[in-house]
Amino acid sequence: MLLTRPEIVGWFGAAASSHWIASAVALRMLERGGNAFDGAVAAGLTLQVVCPHLNGPAGDAAILFYDAQTGEARALCGQGPTPAAAEIARIRALGLDQLPGTGLLPATVPGAFDAWMLLLAEKGRLPLEEVLSPAIDYAERGAPVDERLHATLAAAAPVFERYWPSSAALFLQRGAPPPVGGVLANPTLAGVWRRLLSEAQAAGADRLAQIEAVRAAWSDGFVAEAVDGFCRGTEAMDVSGRAHGALLRGDDLAGWRAQIEAPVGIDYAGRRLLKCGPWTQGPALLQTLLLLPAEEMAELDPLGEAFVHRVTEAMKLAFADREVFYGDNPAAPTPLDRLLAPDYAAERAQMIGPQAENGWRPGAIPGFGAAIDYASAAARRREGGLLAAYGGGEPTVAEFAAPEYGRRAVGDTCHLDVVDCEGNMVSATPSGGWLQSSPAIPALGFPLGTRAQMMWLDADAPSGFGPGRRPRSTLSPTLALDADGAARLACGTPGGDQQDQWQTAMLIRHLVHGMGLQEAIEAPGFHSEHWPNSFYPRAASPGRLVLEGRFDAAVIEGLQARGHDVAVGGDWSEGRLTAAARTPEGRLHAAANPRGGLGYAVGR
Repeated sequence: MLLTRPEIVGWFGAAASSHWIASAVALRMLERGGNAFDGAVAAGLTLQVVCPHLNGPAGDAAILFYDAQTGEARALCGQGPTPAAAEIARIRALGLDQLPGTGLLPATVPGAFDAWMLLLAEKGRLPLEEVLSPAIDYAERGAPVDERLHATLAAAAPVFERYWPSSAALFLQRGAPPPVGGVLANPTLAGVWRRLLSEAQAAGADRLAQIEAVRAAWSDGFVAEAVDGFCRGTEAMDVSGRAHGALLRGDDLAGWRAQIEAPVGIDYAGRRLLKCGPWTQGPALLQTLLLLPAEEMAELDPLGEAFVHRVTEAMKLAFADREVFYGDNPAAPTPLDRLLAPDYAAERAQMIGPQAENGWRPGAIPGFGAAIDYASAAARRREGGLLAAYGGGEPTVAEFAAPEYGRRAVGDTCHLDVVDCEGNMVSATPSGGWLQSSPAIPALGFPLGTRAQMMWLDADAPSGFGPGRRPRSTLSPTLALDADGAARLACGTPGGDQQDQWQTAMLIRHLVHGMGLQEAIEAPGFHSEHWPNSFYPRAASPGRLVLEGRFDAAVIEGLQARGHDVAVGGDWSEGRLTAAARTPEGRLHAAANPRGGLGYAVGR
């Protein structure tokens, strides 16, 4: 296959991300004497400025990292929980049967910033000011406006002007979005970061003391106070068509900290694949691979009809389990040991036949899980009109199947992977707090995230709405270790429910079929929309299989004959995967998706 870009190879360091600026910033930190952790933090903070429509300071982050010195791989949870006032009865009393996808009502505790600070404190080595300086520079001088950022602002502009004046003041220029090729500055956010640095320096010269002072200023100081004041005094129009206030308060931020925890993993094709826990959808990728033995997948053409069919049917089963069993409800724990057990996978694998099965088929584990009203999800469709045109969740690259909705400003995600010459490795997926998710807080220069839209109004469900719970996120970075426990691959992608779908195909093509990283990323992609989408309005499309147009016509016809409801998108419409890798000899590789033109890999 003729590639659009080379696979980057070097010995010093490599980075790949969904935006070229973040990749360059990560490599710059390595050149300044930092490690992969410094590079990842600097890139993550910069993404909040150059991609404000894809993530923000009050969003969330899922991070996997490997420390070459200790030989330990860990997960870092930057997903803030729901407020203490997150009671289902309060939502029902408003006449709502699900949480809206925008506005203030679904806001959770901001998690991304503290997650980056924790990683910097625990594993980085550069001073806070140096790591934060690229983000401040772009916030003050302006980030370049690409076509997608411009389109997002154009779609959101009528809502901003009519309902969210603070966002109009921050993101529009004389009532219009800045042009493609122009710049979008955020001096308010730059001022917040400079104030955080001042508080850090007031704590003394010690690096760790400075970082802890910044974390305290965020969760317990002036940032939390600004969030509290805004939430107490503001109601905002949301996608429900009514204005609602926030449940979030300063007390919810007080004392909250991101946390480091053990990842979950399986052995597959000679690698140990690691994901974050069931507060994300990550284990669904592991479940999918358990249904697709490497020796059997090796016999299939990785671009062929049987491959796509087999992977899709496995994903239908794994993601049905995601919806029924995953979450952060202490009263309804996720039976992860059972879900990843070989005998359970063998039972589920027997359900995959030569034809598409388009019913709803979660597993049965006595004492665990909660029923999902799949029929209602299948009957839902995104509404039209002004309020439906912004902020409702993480999309595919091109939502070609819904042209009747016109211009839309849906939210999405970023991803980054970094590896250094010492063997340290980071895979991170930051998201949420999109500029179109909720009105900007005037004193801070960013909006809150709306991750609680992913929770069901069912107190007994693992992903049910309730106080102090982490919404079951779609954010899903990946690490792959070798038999000796050393990190060999970091990868991931934006894309909501598609994140683990695109990664599944890429990993099989790379690990089983021997494709290079760039080749596996550029190979024609596909995804299913069979299960309920994680974002408002939580709709499902039974049997829907979306393929890139580069698939051979015979493959498309064969999948239709198998009973898949096939939709064909653009030739380059599926996925924004990136990856970074290190061989046992210390050679570094990086690759990035060409779709959309913004993701890049760098290294030397």
